[in-house]
Amino acid sequence: MADRMAFFTTPRAERARRDAHERVGDWREVYRPGALLPVVGGQAGRCMDCGLPFCHDACPLGNIVPEWNRLAADGDWRAAASRLLATNNFPEFTGRLCPAPCESACVLAIDGAAVTIKNVELAIADRAWESGWDRPRPPDVPSGRRVAVVGSGPAGLAAAQQLTRAGHATTVYERADRPGGLLRYGIPPFRLEKHRLDRRLDQMREEGTGFRCGVRVGRDVAAGELRAGCDALVVAVGATACRELPLPGRDLPGVHQAIAYLTWANRVDEGDRPDSPLSAEGRHVVIVGGGDTAADCLGTALRQGAASVTQLDINPRPPERRAAGQPWPVHPKVYRETTSHEEAGAAAAGPRVFAAVAVGFEAGPDGRLAAVRFAEAQPPDRGPRPGTERSLPAGLALLALGFAGPEPDQELIPQLGLATGPDGALTRDDGFATGADGVFVAGDAGRGQSLIVWAVAEGRAAAAAVDRYLRGVTELPAPIRASARALTL
Repeated sequence: MADRMAFFTTPRAERARRDAHERVGDWREVYRPGALLPVVGGQAGRCMDCGLPFCHDACPLGNIVPEWNRLAADGDWRAAASRLLATNNFPEFTGRLCPAPCESACVLAIDGAAVTIKNVELAIADRAWESGWDRPRPPDVPSGRRVAVVGSGPAGLAAAQQLTRAGHATTVYERADRPGGLLRYGIPPFRLEKHRLDRRLDQMREEGTGFRCGVRVGRDVAAGELRAGCDALVVAVGATACRELPLPGRDLPGVHQAIAYLTWANRVDEGDRPDSPLSAEGRHVVIVGGGDTAADCLGTALRQGAASVTQLDINPRPPERRAAGQPWPVHPKVYRETTSHEEAGAAAAGPRVFAAVAVGFEAGPDGRLAAVRFAEAQPPDRGPRPGTERSLPAGLALLALGFAGPEPDQELIPQLGLATGPDGALTRDDGFATGADGVFVAGDAGRGQSLIVWAVAEGRAAAAAVDRYLRGVTELPAPIRASARALTL
């Protein structure tokens, strides 16, 4: 049995990463291969098994964190995998990509270092695959009902897998040439190698889920026709409408949306072409934005051999510790360095500039982008402070400003009669249902831009709502309602 007082004696230890100089030379995941299960088990042993597990409440999926922590600490990895897979369809994704609000809510984090919940989750997930415990689970009895899911991001995939396992004949429609959504084309391989996504998709096919790629619902097939041919329809098209930056010079060649840049880089990784038309190789790169997408652009540009990379974050540098207005157990806004920022420091490739607002793009003699103008952002509206404007040389500027709901030109929205709210997201009730009979909305399409863990949770909950609509009752778990909000800032 593990030491039940290990939180007193065992310090927190993160999963080991490969050397930063080494990893910018390839596109493989940044962590050293191998989970080192005894080490991870020792970290799981730090769990206090407290009577009120706030980590469980902070997780949108309702992961039963203390239970699988204790099982991992005791070396019962198969039972730990069973507990984890009971609440999470894709722990190998969330264990790599989720910012872990559960760790911010860990009781140990009140005045110390939280349990490395995310690393333990990932170790359990990888062990489950390696040992054959995460096997296909086709339904025992078909229901005779047909369901269409539009969109193959994490919300659509989670909904489809749950509905297939419930016995419904489920088909996923994806406008891109491969399924996966942002998991496929938005997340770089150094954060999620695509063979892991392909492995999960193969499992879903073995269970009976169908995939139709290269099909834009509303154009290639009428949305009404699709709805008439099935018993229920789930819209999980994500929030892919990029926020714009209407500044002088925005239309110059060399100024691009971050998602276009990342998509081309991922297509090179998929083998679709030898190099990217938006490659950062040899260029001075300026990234406008301070979130995860900006960090992904930074890591990608370093690997492409950029001459320099500078990231402009309009927000001031966050504090090292929780601010008074962000008490435990909320997920606080504190200073964090991603693996990409660690790599930038090792390569001396360029700084991250806080409280910096872009004010324009300058052209060179050839008419292409030559510089980005920015100034110090002043409160409260974060406008440019007079007299602080300066320029950065740039051959490539990437706009990583987030997303504002589904793209407005998606034909399926008016064809199904769906309404949008003031934030651009599709409206729905607490049961994920829209005003159109049998049409449900899951994930960022209805929630707005959010975390992968919320997308998976919404997909699972929407699947339960669809199952209840089809059968009158459901045994599928529904971790959240559509109106639920996370304990995050």
